[in-house]
Amino acid sequence: MAHDTSDPDTPIFQALLTPYRSLGARGFRIMMLTLGAVSLGSGVLFVANGAWPVVGFFGLDVLLLWLAFRASYRSGRASEEVRVSRTSLDIRQVSPAGRVREAHYNPFWTRFSVSRHEEIGITGMRVCGEGRETPIGTFLNPDDRESFANAFSRALSAAKRG
Repeated sequence: MAHDTSDPDTPIFQALLTPYRSLGARGFRIMMLTLGAVSLGSGVLFVANGAWPVVGFFGLDVLLLWLAFRASYRSGRASEEVRVSRTSLDIRQVSPAGRVREAHYNPFWTRFSVSRHEEIGITGMRVCGEGRETPIGTFLNPDDRESFANAFSRALSAAKRG
């Protein structure tokens, strides 16, 4: 897609970053129903053999797993929108609770900083400039961080070149 170079506000780069969740809603329901059925069946066997106190633990582990997945899916509602043009770099971060935080930078005075670990790869990314910094992509997996960092670096360089 060709960019309109006559308008300095035309986006050079736009990205919507969202956390990856490997198990969708349908898979979660199937997993919980299966786990519930196995726990119920095991609980019935334990009660039949006189070990009724164990049944509570079967229900407790299903409840704890459900709560853990609920917390994970709630954190998955976070997102970040990153937009780069020749005149501005805009970052809009939405927390899982829906709170919005925005940061606006002049791309000419902005530096993209990447922290790396030898074995893991990128461990952190942030935009620095004008006496402040904004972390970005904190919830991305290492492969997505690498891909985003490469594309964002190219876009920021292109914005600075004009």
